[in-house]
Amino acid sequence: MSDFQLKTPVAFIIFNRPDTTKRVFAEIAKARPPKLLVIADGPRANRPDDTEKCAAARAIIDNVDWDCKVLTNYSDVNLGCKRRVSSGLDWVFDTVDEAIILEDDCLPHPTFFRFCEEMLGRYRDDKRVMHISGTNILTKNLKSNSYCFSKHMGVWGWCTWKRAWNLYDSSIKFWPTIRKSKLFSIRNIEINGGTYRQIYDDVYNDKIDTWDHQWQLCVTLHGLAIFPCVNLIYNCGFGENATHTTNKRDHRANLKFGELVFPLKHPDYYIIDEIDGKSNKQIMINMTKYCFFLIKRYLNLLKSKIY
Repeated sequence: MSDFQLKTPVAFIIFNRPDTTKRVFAEIAKARPPKLLVIADGPRANRPDDTEKCAAARAIIDNVDWDCKVLTNYSDVNLGCKRRVSSGLDWVFDTVDEAIILEDDCLPHPTFFRFCEEMLGRYRDDKRVMHISGTNILTKNLKSNSYCFSKHMGVWGWCTWKRAWNLYDSSIKFWPTIRKSKLFSIRNIEINGGTYRQIYDDVYNDKIDTWDHQWQLCVTLHGLAIFPCVNLIYNCGFGENATHTTNKRDHRANLKFGELVFPLKHPDYYIIDEIDGKSNKQIMINMTKYCFFLIKRYLNLLKSKIY
Protein backbone atom coordinates (compact mmCIF):
# COMPACT_ATOMS: atom_id res chain seq x y z
CA MET A 1 0.00 0.00 0.00
CA SER A 2 2.93 2.40 0.56
CA ASP A 3 3.52 2.81 -3.20
CA PHE A 4 -0.12 3.49 -4.03
CA GLN A 5 -1.07 7.07 -4.85
CA LEU A 6 -4.77 7.83 -5.26
CA LYS A 7 -5.66 9.55 -8.53
CA THR A 8 -9.47 9.35 -8.32
CA PRO A 9 -11.56 12.32 -7.13
CA VAL A 10 -13.37 11.89 -3.82
CA ALA A 11 -16.86 13.27 -3.16
CA PHE A 12 -17.55 13.94 0.52
CA ILE A 13 -21.15 14.43 1.72
CA ILE A 14 -21.46 16.30 5.02
CA PHE A 15 -24.15 17.99 7.10
CA ASN A 16 -24.23 18.78 10.82
CA ARG A 17 -21.97 16.25 12.53
CA PRO A 18 -18.48 17.71 12.91
CA ASP A 19 -17.40 14.81 15.14
CA THR A 20 -17.91 12.08 12.54
CA THR A 21 -16.97 14.44 9.70
CA LYS A 22 -13.57 14.97 11.33
CA ARG A 23 -12.93 11.22 11.60
CA VAL A 24 -13.82 10.49 7.99
CA PHE A 25 -11.92 13.55 6.75
CA ALA A 26 -8.80 12.29 8.53
CA GLU A 27 -8.93 9.06 6.50
CA ILE A 28 -9.51 10.99 3.28
CA ALA A 29 -6.49 13.13 4.14
CA LYS A 30 -4.33 10.01 4.48
CA ALA A 31 -5.39 8.94 0.97
CA ARG A 32 -4.56 12.43 -0.40
CA PRO A 33 -6.96 12.57 -3.38
CA PRO A 34 -6.01 15.13 -6.05
CA LYS A 35 -9.56 16.49 -6.10
CA LEU A 36 -12.09 16.74 -3.25
CA LEU A 37 -15.70 17.64 -4.01
CA VAL A 38 -17.70 18.51 -0.90
CA ILE A 39 -21.50 18.46 -0.76
CA ALA A 40 -23.22 20.02 2.26
CA ASP A 41 -26.85 20.57 3.16
CA GLY A 42 -27.99 23.71 4.94
CA PRO A 43 -29.31 23.99 8.52
CA ARG A 44 -32.89 23.01 9.28
CA ALA A 45 -35.16 25.95 10.11
CA ASN A 46 -36.65 24.20 13.15
CA ARG A 47 -33.27 23.25 14.63
CA PRO A 48 -31.43 26.37 15.89
CA ASP A 49 -28.32 24.35 16.79
CA ASP A 50 -27.90 23.26 13.17
CA THR A 51 -26.38 26.58 12.12
CA GLU A 52 -23.38 26.18 14.40
CA LYS A 53 -22.99 22.46 13.73
CA CYS A 54 -23.16 22.86 9.95
CA ALA A 55 -20.57 25.63 10.09
CA ALA A 56 -18.28 23.48 12.25
CA ALA A 57 -18.54 20.56 9.82
CA ARG A 58 -17.72 22.79 6.85
CA ALA A 59 -14.76 24.33 8.68
CA ILE A 60 -13.09 20.91 8.79
CA ILE A 61 -12.68 21.04 5.02
CA ASP A 62 -10.43 24.08 5.46
CA ASN A 63 -7.80 21.71 6.89
CA VAL A 64 -6.80 20.28 3.51
CA ASP A 65 -2.99 20.39 3.66
CA TRP A 66 -1.99 18.35 0.61
CA ASP A 67 -1.90 19.16 -3.10
CA CYS A 68 -5.63 19.01 -3.77
CA LYS A 69 -8.22 20.95 -5.72
CA VAL A 70 -11.17 21.50 -3.37
CA LEU A 71 -14.60 22.19 -4.87
CA THR A 72 -17.63 22.90 -2.69
CA ASN A 73 -21.37 22.72 -3.26
CA TYR A 74 -22.92 24.13 -0.10
CA SER A 75 -26.63 24.81 0.27
CA ASP A 76 -27.74 27.84 2.31
CA VAL A 77 -31.10 26.22 3.02
CA ASN A 78 -32.00 22.70 4.07
CA LEU A 79 -32.94 20.61 1.05
CA GLY A 80 -33.35 17.30 2.86
CA CYS A 81 -31.69 13.98 2.15
CA LYS A 82 -33.30 13.26 -1.22
CA ARG A 83 -32.79 16.64 -2.90
CA ARG A 84 -29.41 17.44 -1.36
CA VAL A 85 -27.62 14.18 -2.09
CA SER A 86 -29.14 13.69 -5.56
CA SER A 87 -28.47 17.29 -6.65
CA GLY A 88 -25.01 17.14 -5.09
CA LEU A 89 -24.07 14.00 -6.99
CA ASP A 90 -25.50 15.51 -10.18
CA TRP A 91 -23.00 18.33 -9.63
CA VAL A 92 -20.17 15.87 -8.94
CA PHE A 93 -20.74 14.00 -12.20
CA ASP A 94 -21.15 17.22 -14.14
CA THR A 95 -17.60 17.95 -12.92
CA VAL A 96 -15.80 14.58 -13.09
CA ASP A 97 -16.27 11.30 -14.97
CA GLU A 98 -15.86 9.02 -11.94
CA ALA A 99 -15.66 9.45 -8.19
CA ILE A 100 -15.33 7.73 -4.84
CA ILE A 101 -18.20 8.76 -2.57
CA LEU A 102 -18.16 8.94 1.23
CA GLU A 103 -20.71 10.33 3.65
CA ASP A 104 -19.77 11.96 6.94
CA ASP A 105 -20.31 8.76 8.97
CA CYS A 106 -18.66 6.23 6.64
CA LEU A 107 -15.17 5.52 7.96
CA PRO A 108 -13.07 3.80 5.27
CA HIS A 109 -10.31 1.26 5.69
CA PRO A 110 -7.14 2.46 3.91
CA THR A 111 -7.45 -0.31 1.30
CA PHE A 112 -10.91 0.97 0.33
CA PHE A 113 -9.46 3.72 -1.86
CA ARG A 114 -7.18 1.44 -3.86
CA PHE A 115 -10.00 -1.09 -4.30
CA CYS A 116 -12.28 1.62 -5.69
CA GLU A 117 -9.65 2.99 -8.04
CA GLU A 118 -8.79 -0.44 -9.44
CA MET A 119 -12.45 -1.35 -9.93
CA LEU A 120 -13.22 1.97 -11.60
CA GLY A 121 -10.38 1.40 -14.03
CA ARG A 122 -11.12 -2.24 -14.75
CA TYR A 123 -14.85 -1.79 -15.42
CA ARG A 124 -14.84 1.79 -16.73
CA ASP A 125 -16.15 0.84 -20.17
CA ASP A 126 -18.19 -2.17 -19.08
CA LYS A 127 -21.78 -0.98 -18.93
CA ARG A 128 -22.84 -4.15 -17.13
CA VAL A 129 -21.22 -2.78 -13.97
CA MET A 130 -23.00 0.17 -12.36
CA HIS A 131 -21.73 0.41 -8.80
CA ILE A 132 -18.84 -0.60 -6.55
CA SER A 133 -19.58 -0.97 -2.83
CA GLY A 134 -17.12 -0.70 0.04
CA THR A 135 -19.43 -2.30 2.58
CA ASN A 136 -19.85 -6.04 2.93
CA ILE A 137 -22.07 -7.29 5.75
CA LEU A 138 -21.63 -10.92 4.61
CA THR A 139 -17.85 -11.35 4.66
CA LYS A 140 -17.89 -14.96 5.86
CA ASN A 141 -19.52 -16.06 2.60
CA LEU A 142 -16.83 -14.72 0.25
CA LYS A 143 -13.59 -16.65 0.19
CA SER A 144 -12.31 -17.45 -3.30
CA ASN A 145 -12.11 -14.00 -4.95
CA SER A 146 -11.41 -10.42 -3.90
CA TYR A 147 -14.93 -9.36 -4.85
CA CYS A 148 -18.21 -10.61 -6.27
CA PHE A 149 -21.09 -9.36 -8.39
CA SER A 150 -24.53 -8.75 -6.93
CA LYS A 151 -27.95 -7.34 -7.77
CA HIS A 152 -27.83 -5.52 -4.42
CA MET A 153 -25.64 -2.57 -3.55
CA GLY A 154 -24.49 -0.58 -0.52
CA VAL A 155 -23.93 3.17 -0.22
CA TRP A 156 -21.70 3.31 2.85
CA GLY A 157 -18.61 4.11 0.86
CA TRP A 158 -18.92 3.46 -2.86
CA CYS A 159 -17.92 4.64 -6.28
CA THR A 160 -19.31 4.87 -9.77
CA TRP A 161 -19.00 6.59 -13.12
CA LYS A 162 -20.80 9.48 -14.79
CA ARG A 163 -22.07 7.06 -17.46
CA ALA A 164 -23.91 5.12 -14.71
CA TRP A 165 -25.15 8.11 -12.69
CA ASN A 166 -26.65 9.63 -15.85
CA LEU A 167 -29.28 6.86 -15.68
CA TYR A 168 -30.41 7.94 -12.20
CA ASP A 169 -33.83 9.52 -11.62
CA SER A 170 -34.56 10.64 -8.06
CA SER A 171 -38.33 10.75 -8.70
CA ILE A 172 -38.42 7.34 -10.50
CA LYS A 173 -41.09 8.62 -12.90
CA PHE A 174 -40.89 5.31 -14.77
CA TRP A 175 -41.89 3.23 -11.72
CA PRO A 176 -45.59 2.61 -12.63
CA THR A 177 -44.49 1.11 -15.94
CA ILE A 178 -41.81 -1.06 -14.34
CA ARG A 179 -44.21 -2.13 -11.59
CA LYS A 180 -46.63 -3.59 -14.12
CA SER A 181 -44.03 -5.13 -16.39
CA LYS A 182 -42.33 -8.51 -16.41
CA LEU A 183 -39.08 -6.76 -15.55
CA PHE A 184 -40.27 -6.99 -11.97
CA SER A 185 -39.60 -10.72 -11.92
CA ILE A 186 -36.91 -10.84 -14.60
CA ARG A 187 -34.62 -8.43 -12.75
CA ASN A 188 -35.45 -9.81 -9.29
CA ILE A 189 -36.82 -6.49 -8.07
CA GLU A 190 -39.58 -8.16 -6.11
CA ILE A 191 -37.52 -9.91 -3.45
CA ASN A 192 -38.10 -10.64 0.21
CA GLY A 193 -41.86 -10.95 -0.03
CA GLY A 194 -42.44 -7.82 -2.10
CA THR A 195 -40.60 -5.50 0.28
CA TYR A 196 -38.95 -3.53 -2.52
CA ARG A 197 -42.27 -3.06 -4.29
CA GLN A 198 -43.66 -1.21 -1.27
CA ILE A 199 -40.48 0.82 -0.86
CA TYR A 200 -40.56 1.99 -4.47
CA ASP A 201 -44.28 2.76 -4.18
CA ASP A 202 -43.47 5.02 -1.23
CA VAL A 203 -40.54 6.65 -3.01
CA TYR A 204 -42.66 7.30 -6.11
CA ASN A 205 -45.41 8.85 -3.95
CA ASP A 206 -42.81 11.02 -2.21
CA LYS A 207 -43.39 9.43 1.20
CA ILE A 208 -39.70 8.78 1.85
CA ASP A 209 -37.06 11.51 1.94
CA THR A 210 -34.18 9.51 0.53
CA TRP A 211 -32.06 9.13 -2.58
CA ASP A 212 -30.54 5.66 -2.29
CA HIS A 213 -33.56 3.45 -3.00
CA GLN A 214 -33.80 5.14 -6.38
CA TRP A 215 -30.16 4.35 -7.04
CA GLN A 216 -30.72 0.73 -6.01
CA LEU A 217 -33.54 0.49 -8.55
CA CYS A 218 -31.34 2.07 -11.20
CA VAL A 219 -28.54 -0.40 -10.54
CA THR A 220 -30.96 -3.35 -10.53
CA LEU A 221 -32.52 -2.36 -13.84
CA HIS A 222 -29.34 -1.54 -15.70
CA GLY A 223 -26.61 -3.83 -14.39
CA LEU A 224 -24.70 -5.15 -11.42
CA ALA A 225 -22.94 -3.98 -8.29
CA ILE A 226 -19.59 -5.18 -6.96
CA PHE A 227 -18.92 -6.11 -3.32
CA PRO A 228 -15.45 -6.63 -1.78
CA CYS A 229 -14.71 -9.94 -0.07
CA VAL A 230 -14.16 -8.10 3.23
CA ASN A 231 -15.90 -5.13 4.80
CA LEU A 232 -14.02 -1.90 4.09
CA ILE A 233 -16.39 0.60 5.74
CA TYR A 234 -17.30 1.15 9.38
CA ASN A 235 -20.35 3.33 10.01
CA CYS A 236 -19.32 5.52 12.94
CA GLY A 237 -22.56 7.49 12.97
CA PHE A 238 -25.11 5.22 14.64
CA GLY A 239 -26.98 7.07 17.39
CA GLU A 240 -29.60 9.67 18.18
CA ASN A 241 -27.87 12.42 16.15
CA ALA A 242 -28.11 10.44 12.92
CA THR A 243 -30.76 11.05 10.26
CA HIS A 244 -31.42 7.40 9.45
CA THR A 245 -28.98 5.20 11.41
CA THR A 246 -30.43 5.93 14.84
CA ASN A 247 -30.65 2.37 16.21
CA LYS A 248 -27.39 1.31 17.87
CA ARG A 249 -28.73 -2.25 18.06
CA ASP A 250 -28.89 -2.47 14.27
CA HIS A 251 -26.87 -5.49 13.10
CA ARG A 252 -24.84 -3.18 10.85
CA ALA A 253 -23.70 -0.96 13.73
CA ASN A 254 -20.84 -3.27 14.70
CA LEU A 255 -19.42 -4.39 11.39
CA LYS A 256 -15.73 -5.17 11.67
CA PHE A 257 -13.08 -3.88 9.30
CA GLY A 258 -11.26 -6.26 7.01
CA GLU A 259 -8.08 -5.56 5.06
CA LEU A 260 -8.19 -6.24 1.36
CA VAL A 261 -5.11 -8.04 0.02
CA PHE A 262 -3.47 -6.89 -3.21
CA PRO A 263 -3.04 -7.83 -5.98
CA LEU A 264 -6.74 -8.49 -6.33
CA LYS A 265 -8.05 -11.88 -7.37
CA HIS A 266 -10.70 -11.30 -10.02
CA PRO A 267 -13.73 -13.55 -10.65
CA ASP A 268 -13.57 -15.57 -13.85
CA TYR A 269 -17.22 -14.97 -14.71
CA TYR A 270 -19.96 -12.40 -14.20
CA ILE A 271 -21.99 -14.59 -11.86
CA ILE A 272 -24.35 -13.01 -9.34
CA ASP A 273 -23.54 -14.24 -5.85
CA GLU A 274 -26.80 -15.93 -4.82
CA ILE A 275 -25.51 -16.45 -1.28
CA ASP A 276 -25.60 -12.68 -1.00
CA GLY A 277 -29.31 -12.62 -1.80
CA LYS A 278 -30.13 -15.42 0.64
CA SER A 279 -28.19 -13.75 3.42
CA ASN A 280 -29.92 -10.42 2.83
CA LYS A 281 -33.25 -12.20 3.10
CA GLN A 282 -32.17 -13.89 6.33
CA ILE A 283 -31.13 -10.54 7.80
CA MET A 284 -34.51 -9.06 6.90
CA ILE A 285 -36.27 -11.99 8.58
CA ASN A 286 -34.16 -11.53 11.70
CA MET A 287 -34.95 -7.80 11.84
CA THR A 288 -38.66 -8.60 11.46
CA LYS A 289 -38.46 -10.98 14.41
CA TYR A 290 -36.74 -8.27 16.43
CA CYS A 291 -39.54 -5.78 15.63
CA PHE A 292 -42.15 -8.30 16.78
CA PHE A 293 -40.13 -8.81 19.95
CA LEU A 294 -40.21 -5.05 20.69
CA ILE A 295 -43.95 -4.85 20.02
CA LYS A 296 -44.63 -7.81 22.30
CA ARG A 297 -42.49 -6.30 25.06
CA TYR A 298 -44.31 -2.98 24.75
CA LEU A 299 -47.73 -4.67 24.93
CA ASN A 300 -46.65 -6.60 28.02
CA LEU A 301 -45.52 -3.36 29.61
CA LEU A 302 -48.88 -1.73 28.90
CA LYS A 303 -50.68 -4.76 30.31
CA SER A 304 -48.67 -4.59 33.55
CA LYS A 305 -49.55 -0.92 33.99
CA ILE A 306 -53.25 -1.55 33.36
CA TYR A 307 -53.48 -4.38 35.84
